[in-house]
Amino acid sequence: MAITEDQVKDVLKSVKYPGFSRDIVSFGLIKGIDLRNGDVTVQLALATNDAAVPQTIKNEADAALRASAGVREAKVRIDIHAPPAGAGAGVAAARISGIKHIVAIASGKGGVGKSTVAANLAVALEQTKASVGLCDCDIYGPSISLMFGTRERPMATDDNRIIPIDRYNLRLMSMGFLLDDASPAILRGPMVTRYTQQFLRQVEWGALDYLVLDLPPGTGDIQLTIVQTVALSGAIIVTTPQEVALIDARKAATMFEKVNVRVLGLIENMSYFVSPGDGKRYDIFGFGGGEREAKRLRVPLLGQIPIDIATREAGDRGMPITAESKESAVGVEFGGIAQRLRELLPLD
Repeated sequence: MAITEDQVKDVLKSVKYPGFSRDIVSFGLIKGIDLRNGDVTVQLALATNDAAVPQTIKNEADAALRASAGVREAKVRIDIHAPPAGAGAGVAAARISGIKHIVAIASGKGGVGKSTVAANLAVALEQTKASVGLCDCDIYGPSISLMFGTRERPMATDDNRIIPIDRYNLRLMSMGFLLDDASPAILRGPMVTRYTQQFLRQVEWGALDYLVLDLPPGTGDIQLTIVQTVALSGAIIVTTPQEVALIDARKAATMFEKVNVRVLGLIENMSYFVSPGDGKRYDIFGFGGGEREAKRLRVPLLGQIPIDIATREAGDRGMPITAESKESAVGVEFGGIAQRLRELLPLD
């Protein structure tokens, strides 16, 4: 009986990335599988300057496939690219020294308030007496500098390590600290990848309990570069209740699943609006979408953040609402999310 695509992936899970305990499937190296009457062709994509790495992977994958029942002939093809600048040869999902947990805040689409969530969650985590950093990985549309009300320019150490900006006891890094308000980041893909890697690996983060990554929206090259080169403790998906946002949230969750990054849960932003006049609740974007999606993905719904005028005003003033008013409805909700995250990712 001919082998199936799922069986091919199971076989390739026995092939480890050289020097790591993780396999080539979990690293997301498989880009295509073609099956024809027992002939198996596997297409891999790999970023490395070390010629021994792809050769080792090819030899081991060939051997594993040919030893499998249902395989008549096996071909393994590898598309080799140069690694991101600053990442080093053969780097894959490496830890950042001194940081216990790295958490990605992601969304499948823009406009769901992901950066607001990332900023307030970082503040709420710090309020639990954790040491926290926040890295704005959205190079084209950085917003963390505005949300924290500072245009300070980062300094550098004698050995060219970037010193992050300190606000509210958080260590911050963003392209917004390097650009003026009207200056766009006009960069091609490889340069964006380079800046992202520099923000992660050349910043003097020091000892942190949590580093929160505010990813750009979508599931493109930058997101994949981060999840494949940085050892994430997990990811949180931000969505709004309506179906058009949930569709893209599923895509983001699927991306993390394919590279074996744990989805810690969903946060439903703009969940509802409470009228300040009469206290009546309005479900502007629908009701229950985040809860249904969390059940479908089998992950917890970590919190439901209401639409709140004070939250928007505080962000525009450069003072996240959780820092300005910890006792507000939004501040309390973020406090609860931070506690749940600490339970999911304990420090002991």
